[in-house]
Amino acid sequence: MPGKRALILVENLSVPFDRRVWQECTTLRDAGWEVHVICPQGTKRDTEPEVVMDGVHIHRYPLRAATGGPAGYLQEYGSALWHTWQLARRLGHFDVVHACNPPDLLFLVARMLKRRGTKFVFDQHDLVPELYLSRFDRGKDLLYQAVCAAERATYKTADVVIATNESYRDIALTRGGKRPEDVFVVRSAPAVERFQQVPPEPELKQGKEHLLCYLGVMGPQDGVDYALRALAALRDEQGRTDWHAVFVGSGDTFDQMVELSRKLDLAGLVEFTGRIPDEDLVRYLSTADVCLSPDPLNPLNDVSTMNKIMEYMAMAKPIVSFELREARVSAGEAALYAPANDVSAFAKLVAELMDDPERRAKMGLLGQSRVEGPLAWRNSAKALLSAYTTALG
Repeated sequence: MPGKRALILVENLSVPFDRRVWQECTTLRDAGWEVHVICPQGTKRDTEPEVVMDGVHIHRYPLRAATGGPAGYLQEYGSALWHTWQLARRLGHFDVVHACNPPDLLFLVARMLKRRGTKFVFDQHDLVPELYLSRFDRGKDLLYQAVCAAERATYKTADVVIATNESYRDIALTRGGKRPEDVFVVRSAPAVERFQQVPPEPELKQGKEHLLCYLGVMGPQDGVDYALRALAALRDEQGRTDWHAVFVGSGDTFDQMVELSRKLDLAGLVEFTGRIPDEDLVRYLSTADVCLSPDPLNPLNDVSTMNKIMEYMAMAKPIVSFELREARVSAGEAALYAPANDVSAFAKLVAELMDDPERRAKMGLLGQSRVEGPLAWRNSAKALLSAYTTALG
């Protein structure tokens, strides 16, 4: 739709670091849209306040990430809302405002823009009520009730909802009360140009026979603690020390996870890299024998699509995961599944794959074919453009 203007609102990550949002931006750009993004500034990258990148206009504001409990997030979200509204008001009229959660508060900006005739597309990256329960372990308290109210208001305000998988779509239809024709599944898919294999580097294994790899965020709900305990079980219960494990990524619990590895006496077997450039990430994944997806079963993880699983499959790597509904939908036979939250069973499956290179290779190719076929971004791009067409009526 040439000449149309879209405004994408993001609070959780900077752009283009948020790969899903960047894919949406470039898809819309290629379809003739003038695309603007409002997002926070990064700390080491994406630091310019304003930039035009590959034809996408990016407007960034300073934001201090929350630390501690819910009070810190309320402060963060309040600051983000104020900056987002000020920038949106300055940028003029848009045909579509596209808000990516969390948090479920950007509908407040969308509601004000709708008074000017703008249509609202809600891109539900996370189920925030389930995220609250899984992250803070406070039960269904008053703040949880407020989180649910914000989600209801977001659904009500939205003209169209974008869901990341069928589980999220079902929730939009039931809990959100949306019509089936107004909810579209736009699955996250790895940027295949980012994940191109390079020759393995045996030195990354630190003298061991096998390299195990974790890639992703390290937050309370992400299961890095489960992965570390599974590795301790791999050593103590399976009697295996012929491996080196690398954890790539960062997050709220990074320092706690480093300390836990020391307590479990894994310091000589485990390496934490923090966030690293793409070229280094590809080196580790190209060398890895088994990739870890230790997200535990909780209200959020069971129905969420894990980006790490998609990225492992793009690199043709076998995966060990806990039994989660959407993990199985994504990975299929490219993963082995341990009973939920059972670190001993997880360790046993890792050992099985370490001992079976033919099975590892077969699983890796199955995963890669899924990412290049039914789970490829080109399919999600079509759904995204259909969602915009529906929003415009």
